[in-house]
Amino acid sequence: MDTITKLTKFLPSFEEIQDILNDNPTAKYMLKKTLESLAAYNNKNNKHINTNELEECSFLVQALVDKTWEEIHTGNFSLVPINVRKTYALACYCRVRQFYESMEKPQLEKCSEMLDEAMLLGYTQNIFENCRTFTDTLMEMFDSELDPTLELKLPILERMPRIAANCDILQLDSPSVQEFNEKCFTAQMPALLLNTINHWPALDKWLNLNYILKLAGNRTVPIEIGSNYATDEWSQQLMKIKDFLKRQFPLEDVDPKDVEYLAQHELFEQIPQLKIDFTTPDYCSLGEHIENVDIKAWLGPKGTVSPMHYDPKHNILCQVFGSKRIILASPQDTEYLYPHESEFLSNTSQINAAALNMDEYPLLSRVKFYHLKLQPGDCLYLPPKWWHYVESESPSFSVSFWWE
Repeated sequence: MDTITKLTKFLPSFEEIQDILNDNPTAKYMLKKTLESLAAYNNKNNKHINTNELEECSFLVQALVDKTWEEIHTGNFSLVPINVRKTYALACYCRVRQFYESMEKPQLEKCSEMLDEAMLLGYTQNIFENCRTFTDTLMEMFDSELDPTLELKLPILERMPRIAANCDILQLDSPSVQEFNEKCFTAQMPALLLNTINHWPALDKWLNLNYILKLAGNRTVPIEIGSNYATDEWSQQLMKIKDFLKRQFPLEDVDPKDVEYLAQHELFEQIPQLKIDFTTPDYCSLGEHIENVDIKAWLGPKGTVSPMHYDPKHNILCQVFGSKRIILASPQDTEYLYPHESEFLSNTSQINAAALNMDEYPLLSRVKFYHLKLQPGDCLYLPPKWWHYVESESPSFSVSFWWE
């Protein structure tokens, strides 16, 4: 069975998705007509399929992609109705199948980009039975046909030697789950955890940026532009990982024009091949919802900054390569940390924790700050609502685990 035939078979029947479209008769008509036409085209016994009908369906699906894209980008993303995002994903999948009529590189790259946008902007979890099979089939094909390492070479980073560094919080050397529970989790106290992820293959594999390029270079991800999300200069843009790596990790020793950051992204759901290079720390088994651990990737050059802020969940930040400067403050000092008044940034402080301005923010004199350096192989445990400032001191890759 050829790839086009397989892809069409993996698409849903209209009956499988019609409940998603009940509130949108226009989308219902467009997807019903398209899925039925593709199924007919896929039927080897059907020799009289109307090519004009296929062209009409291509036009309809592209119009649906454009319309739902506009709905998603109007207002707050978190308020977009889930069925709008599902409809966008379904339209993208149909469009990918329509694009996939040749093995030419521009067509394949377009398919790859649209598939990622379906996953990033749409809602793709179990929207039809063969959804994961459909995407996995495409990704396997993209990996074999689109090899970014043929056109781009990246540096192999050296593992940084461990240096003696000040640490103002508790340090634990490979603690058991019981010890972690007693001294950190139950006590709601941050801690620097040493020698807990030495077994991760990622500590060695990810130093070779060409390995990451090979597995992920053609994938589209959200990239933060600007060193600090709380500044006016900050923005976010979808781009291919290979373009991000080329600019931020060049072979030549030059500083990139703009600091870009792959931050707080569920990269390992998008590219599960990278997920085999690490394991979830056993400490995440403590809590109320241990089955829902959010795993985020943080990859960027020297100079990326996460301003002083807090998160509502338990957090273990694991450092794969590079080092980070960390400054912490207790939730008890929240009233002295000048949180932003806007709802969007209410968990973020207005201060620059790396250069305190006591004249502008005099209440900071009441805050006890804790300083430490996060080095390769280290993990930092942060209880909920502990304030933290994070600055990369070198090219850096971290993995965080959030849970309740």
